[in-house]
Amino acid sequence: MKTRITELFGIQHPIIQGGMHHVGYAELAAAVSNAGGLGIITGLTQRTPELLAQEIARCREMTDKPFGVNLTFLPAVSQPDYPGYIKAIIEGGVKIVETAGNNPQKWLPALKEAGIKVIHKCTSVRHALKAEAIGCDAISVDGFECGGHPGEDDIPNFILLPRAAEELKIPFVASGGMADGRSLVAALALGAEGMNMGTRFIATKEAPVHDNVKQAIVAASELDTRLIMRPLRNTERVLTNAATERVLQKERELGSAIAFADIAPEVAGVYPRIMQSGEMESGVWSCGMVAGLINDVPTVQQLIDRIMAEAQALIADRLTGMLR
Repeated sequence: MKTRITELFGIQHPIIQGGMHHVGYAELAAAVSNAGGLGIITGLTQRTPELLAQEIARCREMTDKPFGVNLTFLPAVSQPDYPGYIKAIIEGGVKIVETAGNNPQKWLPALKEAGIKVIHKCTSVRHALKAEAIGCDAISVDGFECGGHPGEDDIPNFILLPRAAEELKIPFVASGGMADGRSLVAALALGAEGMNMGTRFIATKEAPVHDNVKQAIVAASELDTRLIMRPLRNTERVLTNAATERVLQKERELGSAIAFADIAPEVAGVYPRIMQSGEMESGVWSCGMVAGLINDVPTVQQLIDRIMAEAQALIADRLTGMLR
């Protein structure tokens, strides 16, 4: 399948594995790239630029295909060494960066000078247009269905994607609710040039997370996610568990007076215990509504091959057969 995204990134299939905290390691990124998609290493999961440089080198040993690095720009008490991370990306020969969070404009000149393509994650058309205006090469349009941070507009992809298609000149991929060949064909029909998957890639053999996490996704339905941190205007979609219920209870009790410190035990620094140790009730963790469409734990190669076969059958047989 040839789209503007496959051409831009030099990949076989228009499928991207988005950056995910304590999931986007070299093993998963390499597996996705080897299967014809675009694998992404999560930059800030690596505690220092030196560790990111080692992870990039490790990934390069596992694949000779293009892969990228995610850098999320967010306000923090202890600001990450972004210049150091960018230096590690450039010196590591990475040619694709997925940015997220705050406006990446400050960092674009260095990336562009190194010949790096930038795809920025956006949850609204207005933010996507801003990213296009500052020189990003592509957009990942995140609908309200997505795991993690869906923004504050609550616009699902059936509206957001065609709106993006109406406004944007640069290519974009659909993110949020993407799981299979149906997702890909629908995204293409709505104007996207491919799709970005997060939650679906966690439930694969190569994802370097505890099996408890994968089985929780398989067991979940589309009704099993919740939105937390709305009062803080930092909304996050997470899988329902005991920690999620504790956060929601505090939000109900404290209302607009709630502060991040009130929920920090359930939210801050919990990912290693969940993702690596499988302590499923110890904190909240991002998960998309797409969990309701995930029923198995295949290899990455099996998953991507299945998606592309489904997409081809849908386009060539089902949809074409409807034409008279």
